[in-house]
Amino acid sequence: MEIKDKIKILTEEALERLSISGADFAVEHPDDLKNGDYSTNAAMVYAKKLRMNPKELADKIVATLKHAEAEHDFIKDISVAGAGFINFYLSQEFLTSNLERIITDGDSFGKNNIFAGQKILVEHSSPNLFKAFHIGHVMNNAIGESITRLARYSGAEVKVISYPSDVSLGIAKAVWALLEDNGLEKLKQINKPSEIIAYLGECYVRGTRAYDDMLELQPRIKEIAALIYSKTNSREYTAYLECKELNLAYFKIMTATLGSKFDDFIFESEAGVEGEKIVRENIGNIFKESEGAIIYEGEAYGLHTRVFINKEGYPTYEAKDVGLLSLKFARYKPDLSIFITDHEQSEYFKVVVTAAGKINPIWKDKTVHRTHGRMSFKGQKMSSRLGGVPSAQELLDVLYEELNIKNSTLATETDGEVHKQISVSALKFPILRSVAGKNIDFDPETSLSFEGASGPYLQYSTVRAKSILDKAFINQKRYDTTIPIGWAAIPLEHYLIKFPEVVEQATREWEPHHVVTYLLMLSQTFNSWYGNTKIIEEDSTESLYKIAITKSFYQTMKNGLYLLGIETPEKM
Repeated sequence: MEIKDKIKILTEEALERLSISGADFAVEHPDDLKNGDYSTNAAMVYAKKLRMNPKELADKIVATLKHAEAEHDFIKDISVAGAGFINFYLSQEFLTSNLERIITDGDSFGKNNIFAGQKILVEHSSPNLFKAFHIGHVMNNAIGESITRLARYSGAEVKVISYPSDVSLGIAKAVWALLEDNGLEKLKQINKPSEIIAYLGECYVRGTRAYDDMLELQPRIKEIAALIYSKTNSREYTAYLECKELNLAYFKIMTATLGSKFDDFIFESEAGVEGEKIVRENIGNIFKESEGAIIYEGEAYGLHTRVFINKEGYPTYEAKDVGLLSLKFARYKPDLSIFITDHEQSEYFKVVVTAAGKINPIWKDKTVHRTHGRMSFKGQKMSSRLGGVPSAQELLDVLYEELNIKNSTLATETDGEVHKQISVSALKFPILRSVAGKNIDFDPETSLSFEGASGPYLQYSTVRAKSILDKAFINQKRYDTTIPIGWAAIPLEHYLIKFPEVVEQATREWEPHHVVTYLLMLSQTFNSWYGNTKIIEEDSTESLYKIAITKSFYQTMKNGLYLLGIETPEKM
């Protein structure tokens, strides 16, 4: 049980002694430590109900709580402030015991049991074949990977899958352009995976433009689509299969670079077969025929009406997503299934999940849809349909090159690896910092800053602490959690207690931005302390305790960065 829960229970017990019950109240951290480590609005909540003066009720509650100071050594003081807030100040003994807990728990500090014993399935980073792994995929990947790590930290058994789009009219357009360009032969001359994918992306763009501009090509491209859907042995289907494998290989390279790996794939082609079968089986009770197509009439439920099987008899994205839900639950039997998409797909998925829930309520009840916004690159909105979007590799290359310019020339292979870690953190940070669905304007220069709000700043603060610990070890100074005589608790000790609560909140809401906000505040607090104190000093009774604080800060930051999918470099 975390300290926040203990304080709420103590307050509830005090209210019971006053014969007060029947309403809920909050226990939160005040913005200013002058107002305590925790504060509750219990008096104001109940005063309104009882028609009492909030401050008078707060005084009564505090008088009842005062026994807690003697019975519970984690409380130093309890007081009333403002219109009736009750503030709790934690004891130095508790703050010190938290340092011991952090050091003892190590990489497990912050873990909880919210989803212990449950199976959680996370689907993210689903690529479109023949299209580059671009910044939109990076946004999806960053959030998906962080949610995956939060789920594992909660005690769940987690499976991670991707849902590649491997069949569509768009892919047929790309295959047409590839064959027109004798592309299979050209691919044999390209050695770099990123250049192979860039070429296939060009085919996708050229095919899309040709389809829109030359109506006479449309029957031919639709024929290619039919050959792919039916898996007909042909030059077109062979080209498609070769390119599918190239795309999947590159997808694995890119996601590994970003720190992700996948347990399995469910392909759109197989979801389409499953989805079409389910939709056709439910014509008349959930779906209906309309002008040669099969639709779901969402208007009856305040949603959009959407086509699930088109006039040509092919399953649409809607039917495929129903098939995907079916395959997910049949294969993995999750207690919770989380998937991540662009926020502009929210209304679409309300229709799909609602329709699917009428077929099998579990598919709806156990599914969580998490969204992210769109990213602009220095102000220009990105749209992948006709190109113009930087690929993930291009953006990482830009960040890497900019980092090399800002810093000294790379001397060793190790330095190069560190610069890659910094580049990835610069890319992930603004994505993970944003609230669900909020658009982002990405600027490579500010994202690489070692000062202020950035991934590299968090890494630098963490590595700075590690360098202090390394120096202490060289000087044969370990750490000691014995409270020095006359020691006055510093803000950093107070803020370190919050990490488990932040992790729990981020997990319950599936919102990594809570972790980002906390790590920024913690880093700023540490750097302010570091700039105004000498941590390692000879003949100081406080030095070993300061090292313990530094070690606790380092461990907490390292754990937090892990949850964000950001690596902690050995040096910077």
